[in-house]
Amino acid sequence: MNERHTRIVNIVNKSKKIEVNALAEMLGVSPVTIRKDLGSLEEKGLLSREHGYAVMLNTDDINNRLAVCYETKVKIAKAAANMVSSGETVMIESGSSCALLAGELSNSDKDVTIITNSAFIAGYVRENGDSRVILLGGEYQKESQVMVGPLVRICAREFHVDKLFVGTDGFNPDYGFSGSDMMRTEAMKCLAESARKVILLTDSSKFEKQGVVMQLRFDELQGIVTDSEIPDSAKKLLEDKNIEITIV
Repeated sequence: MNERHTRIVNIVNKSKKIEVNALAEMLGVSPVTIRKDLGSLEEKGLLSREHGYAVMLNTDDINNRLAVCYETKVKIAKAAANMVSSGETVMIESGSSCALLAGELSNSDKDVTIITNSAFIAGYVRENGDSRVILLGGEYQKESQVMVGPLVRICAREFHVDKLFVGTDGFNPDYGFSGSDMMRTEAMKCLAESARKVILLTDSSKFEKQGVVMQLRFDELQGIVTDSEIPDSAKKLLEDKNIEITIV
C-alpha cells in the first residue's frame, strides 16, 4: 500500500464509517481519487464501500483485523521475532499481530516450533513459510478461526514453553488488559498456564480502548511490544509494574 492508502485504512478503521467527501477533504485530494483508492482497497479486502461512504470491515474476522494498523503490526511482529531463538518452541495466541509474528518466524532461518490454538495461524504459516506447527484442539470459532473451550486447556497442559505471545483488545490502568470475547480470553489464559513468560503484542490504539472481559493483570505479564504512540501515562505505569516494554 502507498502512504495515502495506509492513511485511508487507518481513518476508516478509527471512524468505522466515513463519507467519501470527508475523506477527500482530510487527505487533500479529489473525491474521484478517493473513490479509486477505495476501489483498490476494497479489492484487497481492507474495507468495504456503501453509497458515498467507506466502511470498516467486521473486526471479529481475523482477516479483517490484519488490515487494521497493518504496517505497525508488521514492525511489532518483526521485533517480537527477534526475541525468539533458533530451535525454540513458542506458543502464539490468535491475535492479528500474533499471526504476523508466526509468519515472520516461519520465513526466517530459525528452526522454530509454533504451538497455537489458531487455525488461521496454522494456515497462514503453511502459506507463508514452513515452520512446524502444533494446533491445539477445541471448539472452532468460525470468524476468528480459533479453538476455544475446555479441550484447549487439556491440550495445552501437555506442553511447557518459555514464551507465549498474545494480543489484546483493550487496556485499563486499574488492573491490566482486557478482551472482547470470553471464550477466546479463557483460551488465552489456558495457554498462559504453560508458559514462563507472557509477551503482549499490540498497536498503541488498544491503550485507548477497553474490552469487556478481564484478560491479563499486570503481574501476569512480563513484556509488551508496541509502537511509539503509546500514551506516556500508560508507558510509565507499565514501567512502574516492571513490565519490559519494546517500542517499534
